[in-house]
Amino acid sequence: MAADPAEGKRVFDLDRSYVFHSWSVQGALNPMCIARAEGAYFWDYDGNRFLDFSSQLVNVNIGHQHPKVVAAIQEQAGRLSTIAPQHANDMRGEAAKRIVELAGPNMGKVFFTNGGADAVENAIRMARLHTHKHKVLSTYRSYHGNTGAAITATGDPRRWPNEYASQHVHFFGPYLYRTEFWATNEEEETQRALTHLEHVIQFEGSNTVAAIIIESVVGTAGILVPPPGYLEGVRALCDKYGIIWIADEVMAGFARTGKWFAFQNWAAQPDLIVFAKGSNSGYVPVGGVVISKEIAATFDDRVFPGGLTYSGHPLAAASIVASIDAMKEEKIVANAAHIGATVLGPGLKDLAERHPVIGDIRGLGVFWGVDLVTDRATREPLAPYGGTSPAMTELVVECKKRGLMPFTNFNRLHVVPPCIITESEAKEGLAILDEVLAITDKHYTG
Repeated sequence: MAADPAEGKRVFDLDRSYVFHSWSVQGALNPMCIARAEGAYFWDYDGNRFLDFSSQLVNVNIGHQHPKVVAAIQEQAGRLSTIAPQHANDMRGEAAKRIVELAGPNMGKVFFTNGGADAVENAIRMARLHTHKHKVLSTYRSYHGNTGAAITATGDPRRWPNEYASQHVHFFGPYLYRTEFWATNEEEETQRALTHLEHVIQFEGSNTVAAIIIESVVGTAGILVPPPGYLEGVRALCDKYGIIWIADEVMAGFARTGKWFAFQNWAAQPDLIVFAKGSNSGYVPVGGVVISKEIAATFDDRVFPGGLTYSGHPLAAASIVASIDAMKEEKIVANAAHIGATVLGPGLKDLAERHPVIGDIRGLGVFWGVDLVTDRATREPLAPYGGTSPAMTELVVECKKRGLMPFTNFNRLHVVPPCIITESEAKEGLAILDEVLAITDKHYTG
């Protein structure tokens, strides 16, 4: 596209004059101004093109400006732009039907929300009402959203200034590279993590625990893929103690791991599934809870005390229908699995063999995490927990200079491009990372 720096300055000045940003010290902001986007790329007003290895906030699964989704939103806007949630509309029903059919035979209905955080809130509410219990267990390495119960369920430091909800308990999930359980292999990590979880349940009182909420593959906190048997073990503990398993699929769902839902990489089925981002790639704000038939039946003869003005919004529902249909027609789920198995996985392994600053890699599909360290022996992170470092800042700057938008968190680089990314685009991104990591290697001291 043609550069238009004058318009870019106008957009920047508008933003800095009137917009209050999330998770930021307002006076220190210098936001990138985006002019347009398409597929796996976006452009700024200076005409610079960026390969989006962040999928924005790991949500643009179907890519930017997918024509079928854009057309569906336009058509729906011309026919029925909005309607109150107590009324039925065709797109909401169609979206719910498609999601239920993808989620598993025990799932029955969908409660729509405006995003992932309020989906978590309502899933927790459903679990508490269904079980008549109150405590919610979640892992320290997690992120579940920035509303009352969701942020308290979150493990990462964004929880600390926001802990106002009650009856939340945290535990350690599996993470073999930085094991809390002195494990030396995946089997030990699974067994010891499950023993730890069971002890937490027992010491909290199993008759008080309503739900365990787990990201099927932990996202922002590290792209932590559960070792074999872990999710099956969580399912068994939930059955043993009468606890609801809430699978948080906000980031990991809808093709991200090469499956429709990330939990489908294993042989365990949750009771409630929270979704948002990838269901329509964020084209219109939406989220929801997929509800098991058993839990849905709880509210057949009692009021569910929750609702949102825009729940099941027609534009959002139409975008979900179009996204799911396009993903099926264009085999986007299979593409994500293929890119992960043949390009990103092998490519990151190759980078790890040549760049000492890489301590660990793990991932599935187009959902990969890279632990960056100053010493492989001690596993000292390249940035502290809850913070950043000059080395990580330099990595981001150097990526952007070369036309790559990375996703970083603390000492980690997350490789999370859109699920539609091609082999050549993925290799383009890896080549840029190779150049940048060659610079980052100077921070290695081991």
